[in-house]
Amino acid sequence: MIKEKEKFMQEALLEAKKAAALGEIPIGCVIVWRGQIIGRGHNLREQTKQTHDHAEMIAIAQANRFLNSWRLEETELYVTLEPCPMCSGAIINARIPKVYYGAPDEKAGTAGTLMNLLTDPRFNHRVKVQKGLLRRECALLLSDFFAKLRKK
Repeated sequence: MIKEKEKFMQEALLEAKKAAALGEIPIGCVIVWRGQIIGRGHNLREQTKQTHDHAEMIAIAQANRFLNSWRLEETELYVTLEPCPMCSGAIINARIPKVYYGAPDEKAGTAGTLMNLLTDPRFNHRVKVQKGLLRRECALLLSDFFAKLRKK
């Protein structure tokens, strides 16, 4: 079971590397339904100049199209960095039951670091969260990206 989850996080890391190759902050996401990836995304904000083009938002939209539904009730979301408030809101609204993330986000993380929107009992939907899946690999990708950026 752990190996399968790591496999999906590796796929999210591949998405993050696509973002890095474009000069985007390297964050990647995949959405899994019944053992298959039905949504993929990586950050594209700089490319599209769109605030909402986060990895999770792109993957959610692709999964919605695949299932032809706004509800993603039988899915799992894997993302390399802890979701921000916007992405956590989308996860809740999409009814995604499980989220796995790699690295915590000290500045914008809302899946346990700054707050936990995903498990807040005031919402009509709560999400099971597992943090730290391939944390070292996810954090290293981000720290390397920002180190190279500072050198420029």
